[in-house]
Amino acid sequence: MPAAIRRIKTIANAVLRDVKRKLPENRLAARHEELELYRRAVNQERKDKNKIYSLHEPDVYCISKGKEHKKYEFGAKAAIAMTKNGGIIVGAKSFSSNVYDGDTLPEILGQIKTVRGKAPERAFCDRGFRGREQVGKTTIVLPEAPNPKASEYDKRKARKNFGRRSAIEPVIGHLQHHFRLARNYLKGTIGDTINLLLAAAAFNFKKWLNALAQGLLFALMFLCGLFRQKECETLP
Repeated sequence: MPAAIRRIKTIANAVLRDVKRKLPENRLAARHEELELYRRAVNQERKDKNKIYSLHEPDVYCISKGKEHKKYEFGAKAAIAMTKNGGIIVGAKSFSSNVYDGDTLPEILGQIKTVRGKAPERAFCDRGFRGREQVGKTTIVLPEAPNPKASEYDKRKARKNFGRRSAIEPVIGHLQHHFRLARNYLKGTIGDTINLLLAAAAFNFKKWLNALAQGLLFALMFLCGLFRQKECETLP
């Protein structure tokens, strides 16, 4: 197999050199980026960084999940932020490089400030954001062992807060499986951003429609109750 791979790489490099020799200067300059992409894809090694995983989407990168059933994913990293109690998505940001989770906080918090008009006082994150305690005016709260001197009230409050933090996991699952975030059909990093924003907006819109339908149902039930009461009052 290694011999076959070397043979294929030799043929591919020969074809690339032949194309560069025979193309006119103007067309060669127009195709320079494309040919450079092919050269990188052919000659990359297993341990190289910034490898090419897709010719039609060269910005795709490998993300280590650390889970037994799915160790790696290929795509673009996205950060999702939602309100603590309402479950409304107030931040959705796509990143063109595989940055550390803690480094995504300034951009996602800046987007939340733009959407809501003010920065949140506290942000509850998981342990993947270790190393960040304060971003601007926002305090980053991470799960940790309770203080032995803390009261039972403080311990229950901390458990409740981080219980709400984990509520974002099923929201991400809904975005992937019900709002077309699992696979993006739009091209480039701009397409990644558009797809993420549309999925988050659709999630919020559906949540608003459900609340509206529930409110209309309660109003209808209330009117029916008034009608029955009025009917009972008019009976002889």
